[in-house]
Amino acid sequence: MLDFIYYPVSAILWFWHKVFGSVLGASSGFAWALSVVFLVFTLRAVLYRPFVKQIRTQRQMQEFQPQIKALQKKYKGDRQRLALEMQKLQKEHGFNPVAGCLPVLLQAPVFIGLFHVLKSFNRTGAMAHVPFLGSTEPISVAQNAQTANYVFSAEDVRSFLDAKLFGAPLSSFLTQTHEQLLAFGPDISKVSIGLVAIPLMVIASVATHFTARASVARQSATVAATQQTAMMNKLVLWVFPIGVLVGGPFLPIAILLYWLSNNAWTLGQQHYVFGKIAAEDDLKKTEAIERRGSNAPKPGARPDPKARKAKTLNGAAESDVSDVSLPAVDSTAPFDSQASPAGSSPAGGSAAAGAKPKPATAGGGQQNGRRPGKPQPTNAKSKSGRGSRKKR
Repeated sequence: MLDFIYYPVSAILWFWHKVFGSVLGASSGFAWALSVVFLVFTLRAVLYRPFVKQIRTQRQMQEFQPQIKALQKKYKGDRQRLALEMQKLQKEHGFNPVAGCLPVLLQAPVFIGLFHVLKSFNRTGAMAHVPFLGSTEPISVAQNAQTANYVFSAEDVRSFLDAKLFGAPLSSFLTQTHEQLLAFGPDISKVSIGLVAIPLMVIASVATHFTARASVARQSATVAATQQTAMMNKLVLWVFPIGVLVGGPFLPIAILLYWLSNNAWTLGQQHYVFGKIAAEDDLKKTEAIERRGSNAPKPGARPDPKARKAKTLNGAAESDVSDVSLPAVDSTAPFDSQASPAGSSPAGGSAAAGAKPKPATAGGGQQNGRRPGKPQPTNAKSKSGRGSRKKR
């Protein structure tokens, strides 16, 4: 059913076994162990770009956490509107939370495929019907040695069964039955398997804890304070490492190697990627400071006369434009009085404030040396106004 996963995984494992087997020997346990380790490295190298995108997405989500909280508070009772606003926020800033889960989602099929391929090297005993295993019927030791395993030939199967890492077969695990152990030879016992499997379980558990600790240490204080993040941090820091210890007896030694090498790669890759992103951020800050410094005048430098003159001319032009104003129109006055020039009144009339109208000069509309439209002082009183007050 999952042959589209099993064949590619077995092909990568086969390739690396041919590489290391040509140097260390086809039946060497170290050649098979290195094949599993470099299977992990091959996968993680392919997933390097998605991993970097995952880190950047997590950083973006941390930066926009206040906005996300504001949306959650605003649309607390409207899940549909909250989902729409969240999608709008993600689209505006160009980040997708699903991209952060891509490396994990792609590693899961490889883990399943490797588990199945390793189990398929030994299909003997009553435990042959296991998860992800195609065959439901156990076969004899002789039949198992003559049965191919995906891209591995029968000869490769016998080579894998003969390979031992410090005396323990790579596909063996602590909970195997006696019938299954016979496929590796009469001298294999659970003690020899435990001497290799138990240290690997402990080291893999510790590596899982420190990998998670390195990731949690880079979280911002705002994100780490949320209840959901705090719960996830406890899971990855303590529950997952304990899960490796609890589930280790049921996992082949090669799977423990896979787990250990995967955590080692993750720890080193996190250190490299986070350092690279931090260097990029520092470079952006330095460039911004340099741009601001280049725009500011240098200490002791004389201002450019041309630039100063251009600035003065621009300021004068702006003041000329701001000085020009339109005459006010009185909506209560008759139409004829509104049509007359500013400051004048129709046929012998006077202004409401008692100001004497100023006749326009012949040269370009200048009035007493002032520009057109310039409001006259309010204290300019006409003689006729003073005479009328004296008569009163």
